[in-house]
Amino acid sequence: MKRNIIKIDEDKCTGCGLCVTGCAEGALKIIDGKAKLVSEVYCDGLGACIGECPEGALTIEEREAEAFDEKAVEAKLAQNTAGKTEEKPVFQCCPGSAMRTLNDTEEESAGDYDGDDRPSKLRTWPVQLKLVPPQAPFFKNADILVCADCVPFAVADFHERYISGRAVVVGCPKLDDLEKYRSKLAAIFAEAQPKSITVLRMEVPCCAGIAGAVVEARDKTMPNMPVAMHTISINGDISRQNV
Repeated sequence: MKRNIIKIDEDKCTGCGLCVTGCAEGALKIIDGKAKLVSEVYCDGLGACIGECPEGALTIEEREAEAFDEKAVEAKLAQNTAGKTEEKPVFQCCPGSAMRTLNDTEEESAGDYDGDDRPSKLRTWPVQLKLVPPQAPFFKNADILVCADCVPFAVADFHERYISGRAVVVGCPKLDDLEKYRSKLAAIFAEAQPKSITVLRMEVPCCAGIAGAVVEARDKTMPNMPVAMHTISINGDISRQNV
């Protein structure tokens, strides 16, 4: 029969898994890092999952497809929930890119450390701009750090100087799609309404792209929010300005 059914653009899909949790029928699954339609009979074609996708990878198309089978959905959901408990959660997306907020332990907060004993200051995951969803709770009213991915190699005390107390996203403006950066950052700022925005870029010309993407996203969503722009030289010198 010809009917409405979900269509997935795999080029846009980052495998974040938000569409999976947004589909009450269990029609979607993350396979090899991409969202896939498990079976046409599980998709009702109403598109509730579309609004969950931060990349715009989901649309509804009209095509020949098997009819939606509500009884098959009920049986599948019953099978999926059988034997599950709150103590043993089942990941519906790649566990490696699942959102996490990492908390300081008392020992980490109070201790003095040297060498290999020094703890990480990272408190949010994932950090890749392409992977993190704009609705990530750790962005809400946070101090957001947008970092070019070469910066940590040039700043000797990167964790202590920059990561502590901030929600971090990283990316490479030379290798990635800057238009996607602009859209993702605008969505993050609009959703999170951050307390502050700091950008770390290298002095090399190609790194201006990430700074420009942040400023354009800020202008679109929070025009009165100052952006602290730190430019890092290859040998670690830092210059600062507000834009």
